[in-house]
Amino acid sequence: MASCGSTKKTTVKISNKTKIESQFRYYKGTKYKFGGTDKNGIDCSGFTKAVYKNAFKIELPRTTKEMSKLGKKVSKKKLKPGDLVFFRPSRRYEHVGIYIGENSFIHSSTSKGVMKSKLDNVYWKKKYRFAKRLLKH
Repeated sequence: MASCGSTKKTTVKISNKTKIESQFRYYKGTKYKFGGTDKNGIDCSGFTKAVYKNAFKIELPRTTKEMSKLGKKVSKKKLKPGDLVFFRPSRRYEHVGIYIGENSFIHSSTSKGVMKSKLDNVYWKKKYRFAKRLLKH
């Protein structure tokens, strides 16, 4: 007797880039708030922590400094979606974002909130420090 339902399970692998972009759409435009961790206002490390938790079920530390100690360094030429990118905008603070491919990263900017930026943007290019890979690719 023929069966119309299949018992085979189909696993759909969702790419890291797709998971990250879904999180970006959710948070896009959320205003920057120092110490913020949600849609009411979020800072760069709070945003990075939330994306990793929601997209990959990975708990990151709360601060940029602690995040920068994780994973292994990766060169700018070998970045993959999900890699953390670190910047030094001033002597007083550090900044973190998440690489999404095509020379772009998402982050919570003090001026525009959660947004996409280009690594070769004049401002970010000068402030770039290094990148770390936490995900298996």
